[in-house]
Amino acid sequence: MKLASAYGLPLQTPQTSDIEALAAEILQALKYRVGKDATVATQYDWLTAAILVVRDRIIDHWVKSTKQAYEQSAKRVYYLSLEFLIGRLMRDAFSNLGMMEDMRAALGSLGVELDVIATLEPDAALGNGGLGRLAACFMESMATVDVPAHGYGIRYANGMFRQEISDGWQVELPETWLDHGNPWEFERRERSFEVGFGGTVEQVAAKDGRLERHVWRPQERVLAVAYDTPVVGWRGNRVNTLRLWAGMPVDPILLDAFNAGDHIGALRESNKADALSRVLYPADSSPAGQELRLRQEYFFTTASLQDIIQRHLSQYGELHSLPEKAAIHLNDTHPSVAVAELMRLLMDVHGIDFDTAWGITKGTFAYTNHTLLPEALESWPVPLFERLLPRHMQIVYAINAQLLHEARTTGQFDGEQIARISLIEENGERRVRMGNLAFAGSHSINGVSALHTELMKETVFADLHRLYPSRINNKTNGITQRRWLFQCNAGLTGLIREAIGDRFLDDIAALTELDAFAGDAAFREKFAAVKRANKARLASIVAERQGIKLDPSALFDIQIKRIHEYKRQLLNIIEAVALYDQIRSHPERDWMPRVKFLGGKAAPSYHNAKLIIKLANDVARVINRDPAVRGLLKVVFTPNYNVSLAEVMMPAADLSEQISTAGMEASGTGNMKFALNGALTIGTLDGANVEIREHVGADNIFIFGLTAQEVAERRNGGYAPRGVIETSPELSQALAAISSGVFSPDDPNRYRDLISGLYDHDWFMVAADFDAYAATQRQVDAVWGDSPDWNARAIRNVARMGWFSSDRTIRQYAREIWNVPA
Repeated sequence: MKLASAYGLPLQTPQTSDIEALAAEILQALKYRVGKDATVATQYDWLTAAILVVRDRIIDHWVKSTKQAYEQSAKRVYYLSLEFLIGRLMRDAFSNLGMMEDMRAALGSLGVELDVIATLEPDAALGNGGLGRLAACFMESMATVDVPAHGYGIRYANGMFRQEISDGWQVELPETWLDHGNPWEFERRERSFEVGFGGTVEQVAAKDGRLERHVWRPQERVLAVAYDTPVVGWRGNRVNTLRLWAGMPVDPILLDAFNAGDHIGALRESNKADALSRVLYPADSSPAGQELRLRQEYFFTTASLQDIIQRHLSQYGELHSLPEKAAIHLNDTHPSVAVAELMRLLMDVHGIDFDTAWGITKGTFAYTNHTLLPEALESWPVPLFERLLPRHMQIVYAINAQLLHEARTTGQFDGEQIARISLIEENGERRVRMGNLAFAGSHSINGVSALHTELMKETVFADLHRLYPSRINNKTNGITQRRWLFQCNAGLTGLIREAIGDRFLDDIAALTELDAFAGDAAFREKFAAVKRANKARLASIVAERQGIKLDPSALFDIQIKRIHEYKRQLLNIIEAVALYDQIRSHPERDWMPRVKFLGGKAAPSYHNAKLIIKLANDVARVINRDPAVRGLLKVVFTPNYNVSLAEVMMPAADLSEQISTAGMEASGTGNMKFALNGALTIGTLDGANVEIREHVGADNIFIFGLTAQEVAERRNGGYAPRGVIETSPELSQALAAISSGVFSPDDPNRYRDLISGLYDHDWFMVAADFDAYAATQRQVDAVWGDSPDWNARAIRNVARMGWFSSDRTIRQYAREIWNVPA
């Protein structure tokens, strides 16, 4: 029996290709590579053996892709990101190679269920939210559209954290995803690079007495060791590399100190190195946390740049051609110290003069900005930066001198504007502005939605945009449909194939053919059955993990994302309280049954975000236990939201909550995943919601609230939220209930400050948008009550979301920024 892939993909590999032989390979891997006999193998052993068998096939494609790029002298893309939220890789790889059903059959013949062992694979703890998941989607799409690429990041041993909820509060625990090893990765000890911190900078003179170069002599040294993971594109046509760096000491143990009895001090250097790749986003509320964050960012950027330069020199022998052969992309501001580091390497290590090095640097780097929040652009106190990276501080000052000279000579800028362009913040504590450094050192700066890009030009980079008006461009984010439709929603994928054939599997633009089926009653019924099955699966998980019984026929209203005040989970919770009051006060009305799901992690030091999680759980406890509600409303906070949970929740959603304060969400990608899986969006005109409305049609999305311009006008015009609250009976009653302790009888004052903030300033326009949000939710109820209409709108969402594929986004990056074919 020949291997028949899930999508008809023939395998071109040296391995034999019948199910019996494939099962034999699994047994062989189990015995000789895992070291277990089938009679004593655990489910984890079977998982590892199955991965290793498929990994062998991936390696064939990987070697071929790497050799081909070298032989063709192809320009490579190097994607630097502090996060890669890759999730579980088994289904991704099996599916993209077309081996899913064959592996299922082979494992089944051995008495092993693929779906069971797949759940044992841990989510790699390499990211937190949308930024890291976007990077993962981009890596898969680069391989799919045949762009030679390396991703570079940190191999976090514990990542962000594993979230547990105890008495409603978030508890942060280590995410031990490497407990059973990682069969996908390859340790590359030969690709180790030294990373320095602190120390002094010396000037080395030439024989004629002129200054020749600078030499940085770091006080501390650690090693960055590479771990490679293959990233498989669709159909296996290309396999790219995700290279993650782990921190290791130059000297693992100080024997003199150990033998002298100082056992802790002997391991001090080892512990400091280990800390660099231990935790994602150490809390930066303390000086020690800030220092570790800066160390991490420099650690992975210098290791990545040294690796890139070494690869380039081995092939081309010189560095002047770097912009023609390498495109280095900075995913957000975290890796922006790379601008100063590349300058240091070019000048101090390879002897290139400043002006030439600056031209090479700008020609090589591109930068994606993901936020308009000033605090997220990152800036570092000058004393900290100078102490850790003394040579880089000199280089930043040199770049700044040239930048400010260029700005002054144009005659377009006054003193205040020049100060905003500067790489050094001079108001109050002097700080290095990393966003400005990334902008100055890149030939391209892109936003991630049309609205975000225009706001960049008008706000955070307004003066730099005037100085360099051709650099800012837009590249609206996208998602990979392989994971976010084909893999996570097999029922819907099968239904689409039945309706329009298989062309959309390779050309997602063909999904538009599904539009014609929105008016087909029989298709709508099948679509509704798939959605109900997905909802039943989610309900089963919630019942098992949280003991909450849910009705899959209720409207599943879902908001899952990082907990932040601008994302306005608080608005959602307040509306739940108001709805709860209305259901109890007006039992005669025909209320639509609804389940409100919330999920996401709050940064450990973000007090209000953690308080919002507690409020969600307090509100859920009261509402879910009140018999007066008659099961018409339930609230569920899902702990430890991650990629694997998202893959269950996205297909189960009826309503997607995208309700951020307009002008503050750069793009969002959850909005795209929900819509692709047949959820209708309720949201503000923020981020990519603007473009989603353009594509799905205004009748197939629920838009409410202030626009970005209106938000800015209110903030600048003396907005008085107290008056708004007092004229809204529903809002006033809900806020009074929360503030007075109705949902926190054990601590009546728990939410007083949180709610008083809405009366005092309401920066995120929760009160300003509440009435519009509540009214739009009642419109949602009305449409939900007409099932054929709702399902028709949901089908149109699926059909019209093909443009939001990350394949389209990557082709635009390749053509318009990186100058590589795709």
